[in-house]
Amino acid sequence: MPALVLLGAQWGDEGKGKATDLLGGSVDYVVRYQGGNNAGHTVVVGDQKYALHLLPSGILSPECTPVIGNGVVVDPSVLFSELNGLNERGVDTSKLLISGNAHIITPYNVTVDKVTERFLGKRKIGTTGRGIGPTYADKINRVGIRIQDLYDESILTQKVEAALDGKNQLLTKVFNRRAIEAGKVVEELLSYADRLKPYVADTVLVLNRALEDDKVVLFEGGQGTLLDIDHGTYPFVTSSNPTAGGACTGTGVGPTKISRVIGILKAYTTRVGSGPFPTELFDEDGEALRRIGGERGVTTGRDRRCGWFDAVIARYATRVNGLTDFFLTKLDVLTGWEQIPVCVAYEIDGKRVEELPYSQTDFHHAKPIYEILPGWSEDITSAKSFSDLPKNAQNYVKALEEMSGAPISAIGVGPGRDETIEINSFL
Repeated sequence: MPALVLLGAQWGDEGKGKATDLLGGSVDYVVRYQGGNNAGHTVVVGDQKYALHLLPSGILSPECTPVIGNGVVVDPSVLFSELNGLNERGVDTSKLLISGNAHIITPYNVTVDKVTERFLGKRKIGTTGRGIGPTYADKINRVGIRIQDLYDESILTQKVEAALDGKNQLLTKVFNRRAIEAGKVVEELLSYADRLKPYVADTVLVLNRALEDDKVVLFEGGQGTLLDIDHGTYPFVTSSNPTAGGACTGTGVGPTKISRVIGILKAYTTRVGSGPFPTELFDEDGEALRRIGGERGVTTGRDRRCGWFDAVIARYATRVNGLTDFFLTKLDVLTGWEQIPVCVAYEIDGKRVEELPYSQTDFHHAKPIYEILPGWSEDITSAKSFSDLPKNAQNYVKALEEMSGAPISAIGVGPGRDETIEINSFL
């Protein structure tokens, strides 16, 4: 049962797209299991760069079937825009499958997201404003619109009207906005039905049969562990479960069928949006990491907050995901530093804490305790094996592996598809 989960082990933006694409030629299915177009991946193939927001990274591998699972929320206009862009560049997207149970991001979900975030002011969460949270809220409140609803106009109309009963009260009486007409929403959603239909499938059945036939299935998470709605830095989190458990609920594949869980770990730490970040840098080092690492959100376009590697977070990700391996990315960005600090623990109220505090208050007050490791100045982008790395770079990787609690099986030494050192095969 060769089913693998690949997910972010920090706050997202760790380089999951590259890792997925690297495996894409060796797997039969790549499945997105949560999130929406608030999760971006950049994949570099040769001299071509692809920015993917909603589609699984495996869509760039001709032999692979890309799947959008039931745990994903789908904005049809974004989906078609992304498909059109890839088709124009000669990428075949015809093999894409989308779960009929996936929920649709409606125009009113986007409106509610934007006005709510604006209303919060300084207390804002830092959402992307793309309607993701309100769509998941509708799902939990049982007033969500699913892709399968597009093929029964009567049901669709009833559901949209029911959802807008409450939302229009909120928009008009709290936010002083115009009410949204249900008929216009229904009309827009129905306009997507014909084009979506060839992609819609019972993906639960497809994926389970694939595993029964010994096909290799890779589950690809968006965002990262610390943005998980249950296990992240709540409330500054996403609205779904990027952790390994989300792969099961977001696809309908049981946990006993998953054989490996791979965490993507950046050689330093970044995050986008609001919330606590103990190792965040506000000096020249932080700006250098941002500049050299090209740290700008693929989907949001926002500059990422940058800081040194946080081993406390890495250990936590290992625990809550049951990680079997790490893929360490962007090691090349650290080239040139004489000394590289690594956060090994926190100081909270004068006490040393080596595990992630469960209390939001404690985490907000956590101060990093650093261990200083020697850096290197040699260019590592042409390294093909671990022994090709400078000794200090090797020692840095070994130290991170020991601190993080799982073996590092691959190392990214540049942005290109071939700029990766594979220590142990993931398959």
